[in-house]
Amino acid sequence: MKAIVVLFDSLSRRLLPPYGCDWVHAPNFQRLSERTVRFTNNYAGSMPCMPARRELHTGRYNFLHRSWGPIEPFDDSTPEILKEHGVYTHLVSDHYHYWEEGGASYHTRYNTWEAVRGQEGDPWIGQVADPEIPECVAPHAGPLWRQDWVNRAYMDQEERHPLARTFAKGLEFIRRNVDQDTWLLQIESFAPHEPYFTPQAYKDLYPHAYDGPHFDWPPYRRVQETPEQVQHMRYEQAALVSMCDAYLGKVLDLMDALAMWDDTLLLVCTDHGFLLGEHDWWGKCVQPFYSEVAHTPLFMWDPRTQRKGEVCDALVQNIDWGPTLLEFFSVPLTPDMQGIPLSHSVVAAAPLRAGALYGVHGGHVNVTDGRYVYMRAPVTPENAPLYEYTLMPTHMRRTFAVGELQDMQLAEPFSFTKDCRTLKIATRTGWSSAYHAGSLLFDLETDPAQEHPLDDPALEARMTALLIQLLRESDAPPEQFARLGLVVN
Repeated sequence: MKAIVVLFDSLSRRLLPPYGCDWVHAPNFQRLSERTVRFTNNYAGSMPCMPARRELHTGRYNFLHRSWGPIEPFDDSTPEILKEHGVYTHLVSDHYHYWEEGGASYHTRYNTWEAVRGQEGDPWIGQVADPEIPECVAPHAGPLWRQDWVNRAYMDQEERHPLARTFAKGLEFIRRNVDQDTWLLQIESFAPHEPYFTPQAYKDLYPHAYDGPHFDWPPYRRVQETPEQVQHMRYEQAALVSMCDAYLGKVLDLMDALAMWDDTLLLVCTDHGFLLGEHDWWGKCVQPFYSEVAHTPLFMWDPRTQRKGEVCDALVQNIDWGPTLLEFFSVPLTPDMQGIPLSHSVVAAAPLRAGALYGVHGGHVNVTDGRYVYMRAPVTPENAPLYEYTLMPTHMRRTFAVGELQDMQLAEPFSFTKDCRTLKIATRTGWSSAYHAGSLLFDLETDPAQEHPLDDPALEARMTALLIQLLRESDAPPEQFARLGLVVN
């Protein structure tokens, strides 16, 4: 048995034909839907990038205890567990955060891994002279913006684009190992994460009149641009989604050509979506996490059941990916995993979970039961108390500063830290926008765009009770309850 995971970054379900989009050119996602089970009620868990990947490895939430960071010494890593049980695991990715301090312990859990350089501001090409940067609608400040323009000069042909090189390496692994058994391949693409840099052929799929300054990298803030600029950005994003679709198609073509459908699991997923002007915002790390960010696409082919062209409405999450892979290879789940194998949700006659949590460390703690979404906000603008619990004190690109560590304490073990005490580090990096947005309650059945918050005290009390239940089951730190103003008996 074999398994292929195709993981895209920031892939929004609203841009995919199987989820109702009628203007984005993505025939291979439609083809995928016809060949797999499509999940309609899949939610992200911890956001953004590396918190989501910790969930893939561990099958449990990250954001209640920690922000962005590496795998912890006490964590259960699905690729490593598979490796220990004789499953060969291989990662190929252009997601450059793997090679920074905040992600540096994930890729080494696989037997082998390949890195593709050049996405976003990846410090890849060394160039002392400043690159030529055109006039831009919303130029980003700092070295990432400069480095991105250095990198782009080395991607003048499609086959040099990191997305193309990543999939080429993944396809090469499949061809080289198709006659072998018991392996996992993870093809992980940074696309369609911004910036939306694509060859002209994909832009030509979306002809439109636009004569404004360059604009293919949305800022993380409220929309200040003109409607024409917003629409242009959406076409730029769509072009990159179409490029992702084309390379997904190459995986499907190869599985056809090599007759792999009878013994190969295929999981196509993403970490979260993206706001591209909806709710008047650009980005993903803004509060609240509306459905455009949190409600994500997911497809699975399981050769054991051969179910295809079906829809599964069960409430599932990113924390289910690791357990899905372990169960497929007949490897027991660990006691600390909260996720449920997706195969169980496909065949279950009744819901397997009462609700799902999602969010970012220090932001809203969101809960859904599949129909209603409750976004619980901090009760004070200080958003305190708030702590990081970790033995790997790193941010995205650097370790914690000395000043952050001077008042750290040792916390008592959590249920999942295997009797290890962690560092307890006070933080002020919480999301103040969550307090200003306030707590919000939505009915996705009657208000899927989340434009009309409900004022229903009885429903809010029920969703609050569900939130408290799931926080307890996750062994959330006591201050999470205090920060959110939750009274626990």
